[in-house]
Amino acid sequence: MTEMITGAQYALAAGPYRAVVTESGATLRELTCDGRPLVLAHGADEPAPAAFGSLLVPWPNRVDRGRYEYGGKAYRLDLSEPENDCAIHGLVRWASWTAAEHEPHRVRLAHRLLGSAGYPFRLDLEAEYALDADTGLTVRMSAHNPGSAAAPYGHGAHPYLTVGEPLDRCTATLGAARYVPVDDRMIPSGPAADVTGTRWDLRDGPVLGDRKIDNVYTELDRDESGRCWATLSGGGRSVRLWSDEAHPWMQVYTADEAPEPRTGLGVEPMTCPPNAFASGEGLIDLAPGATISGSWGIMAG
Repeated sequence: MTEMITGAQYALAAGPYRAVVTESGATLRELTCDGRPLVLAHGADEPAPAAFGSLLVPWPNRVDRGRYEYGGKAYRLDLSEPENDCAIHGLVRWASWTAAEHEPHRVRLAHRLLGSAGYPFRLDLEAEYALDADTGLTVRMSAHNPGSAAAPYGHGAHPYLTVGEPLDRCTATLGAARYVPVDDRMIPSGPAADVTGTRWDLRDGPVLGDRKIDNVYTELDRDESGRCWATLSGGGRSVRLWSDEAHPWMQVYTADEAPEPRTGLGVEPMTCPPNAFASGEGLIDLAPGATISGSWGIMAG
């Protein structure tokens, strides 16, 4: 029997919402509401392009030249983004995840991350995707350290929101007071800066027009339940992404280098900023026996 290169396909449904999650990387391959896409999708027999729907573990974004120190030892990760001389988006995007539970509206996937030369630590990972007829998709990511030593850890996710319109005609809203400037290799070039008066200010929901953004935001506004919200609107439609307080950072990417540029907006909840393995900023020291988790979700506006 022929199998898809992204492995098993876990279909979910609740009310008007439908989703597909793949064995490969526990990736969110599709998400729709009333048959209309909320995220950029890819084929079951196609590796996720430009990290569409990927989970980013045990670090999101980049590690400069793949080099970092932890616990008094120096390590070097494989350079998975050679054009920028960086290690990017963790170690599990193409790994096989096993379904621990699968119901019509939810799936819980698990992966044993074994140690490697660049990351000699052990993690037990889980990702649960659940659909609700009223609130859409909720994703819960967790990591447990069953090893004998503390492990450096961060995670993120990489959905691209879409309303079926080019980004130039869309508005984007994110309550965030500061953004992190980057150099030409997409590595932070200074401390977080005030967004006021810059093209990075999305607090009032500006039309994106031709502005290019590939930066992480922090000092995020949160509602009474502790959630930060990002909204993409256009063509009479809206899609909203939320993240909980485990994610103090939110990357926004206007997808200028995606296969079909500027058709979706990367909105990436993250536990730490880019290059956290090297800088230590926001890095989680996951102690032996400890577990860390965080949640985010997407719904139609």
